[in-house]
Amino acid sequence: MRWPDELVETPDLQGAYPRLSEAQIQALSACGERRSARREDVLFAEGDPCVAFLVVLAGKVAEVKGYGFDDQLIGIHGAGRFLGDLNVLTGQAGFITAVVAEDGEALAVPAEELRRLVTEDETLGDLVLRAYLIRRSMLIGLGAGFRIIGSRYSPDCRRLREFAARNRLPHRWIDLEEDTDVESLLQRMGLTPQETPFVIWRGEKVLRNPTNAELAKLIGLPAPAPRESGWDLLVVGAGPAGLAAAVYGASEGLTTIVLDSVATGGQAGTSSRIENYLGFPAGLSGGELAERAEIQARKFGAQFSIPAEACTLQEQEGHHVVTVKEGAVIQTRALLIATGVRYRKLDVPDLERFEATSVYYAATAFEAQMCSRDPVVVVGGGNSAGQAALFLAQHVASVRLLVRDDALTRNMSRYLAVEIEQHPGIQVMLNTQVRRLVGEQTLEAVVAEDNVTGERFTLEARAMFVFIGAEPYSRWLADEVALDSRGYILTGLDAARSGRKGVPDSAGRPFPLETSRAGVFAAGDVRNGSIKRVASAVGEGAMAVRLVHEHLQLRG
Repeated sequence: MRWPDELVETPDLQGAYPRLSEAQIQALSACGERRSARREDVLFAEGDPCVAFLVVLAGKVAEVKGYGFDDQLIGIHGAGRFLGDLNVLTGQAGFITAVVAEDGEALAVPAEELRRLVTEDETLGDLVLRAYLIRRSMLIGLGAGFRIIGSRYSPDCRRLREFAARNRLPHRWIDLEEDTDVESLLQRMGLTPQETPFVIWRGEKVLRNPTNAELAKLIGLPAPAPRESGWDLLVVGAGPAGLAAAVYGASEGLTTIVLDSVATGGQAGTSSRIENYLGFPAGLSGGELAERAEIQARKFGAQFSIPAEACTLQEQEGHHVVTVKEGAVIQTRALLIATGVRYRKLDVPDLERFEATSVYYAATAFEAQMCSRDPVVVVGGGNSAGQAALFLAQHVASVRLLVRDDALTRNMSRYLAVEIEQHPGIQVMLNTQVRRLVGEQTLEAVVAEDNVTGERFTLEARAMFVFIGAEPYSRWLADEVALDSRGYILTGLDAARSGRKGVPDSAGRPFPLETSRAGVFAAGDVRNGSIKRVASAVGEGAMAVRLVHEHLQLRG
């Protein structure tokens, strides 16, 4: 590593590098170990699991991206500053390397002790969490972490990039179609473009077209510890309802595990801005809400397994058994189904062909990057479509919002409709539906129709975002619990009236969120009769835990 002539500490302009007070360092010292630090010592390396929270006591420490093969200096930190990012709290592998730049001393606090301390000390907890959230965003922007190499036309490339983006994993995308230096890199590593996509980690480890689970294992997304006696509460689905249940379940003493097939956050996690959630007048992104909730749940002892797709549900000796696609079998005393909904697809020819490259069902920074500076169309007339249009208008050449109804306010909140109508970068097209997609490898245009006059016209578009309603994600349940005609899970009185055998029928049963099977609950969008709002889902997740306690007490 070649050091700058003058080791100047990186200024804390965004709140990412706060300095701990003497009292905070003293409290941390009680459960940590002081270590001497010599120039060029590596305190932690990219790719290593995080075992300690490190505070600089004297000297200076540099954080470096690609240490040993790329050597890009990210920052220099002096006495009183702490190192690392969210991996300290989540257990992921590190995405950067910390190298001593000037002799000194460091304090190493076991990561488990830090998690305990931030729970007990609200001021310290807020300081560390805020800094780590900002740092993670910075690392994502810098392209730290692993590299994904492939073609923008590859469905597997898109799958890997979406998984990394949804889980907020720092990485760098290298496009075979645009990067002129990539072939020389592949030659040095003995790889060919035909074998893409690749994931390269620490400049040496290569995965050829890995599954999401293989990528998760590579970067250390923690797998749950096996439990011989099973779990008190298994939550399937890590959207707002599932995350709320994880926080309340774990904080109230239930051994709790959460599964999700893609990432925490659910549909809310794909929202660029949630503006009507209580307590956040300036709004917040769905990804930020999910990240904070996951850390909060982990703080209380909840475990997460991602990716983990539930495939089947069975009952064995009074326990509920869920089989996971990735191979695990999980046994639990109580089960909460919070799998949410999946967006519906347009009924147009060739949709599948374009889904691999140009059709999206979410609008986050990842999707915006995929079609930056291009014209796009957004299809839908609800809040999700409106939020997507506003977000994309900041990043793309133009946005056309195609709405089949005759008024924007028919299915959209008025505040959102007014903002869209006043935005110069968004063209609202009412009474309009997509009839055909045009293009070769990627989308070039859509053919739309005015559903009043029948007139058809062609709109230039390099990407199409679809938000036309949703259907419940309940197929994996087969016939194990009662569903309505649309596939939503019946609970409470609706479950009691379903006519199924075995419905709990003691006083007050089934409970309001309980399904036709005792001890199996449903919350959030997948439940029949739920209110499709983030706040409602959070409330149902919390309420479900109260009912789980009642069920477990009745079981003894």
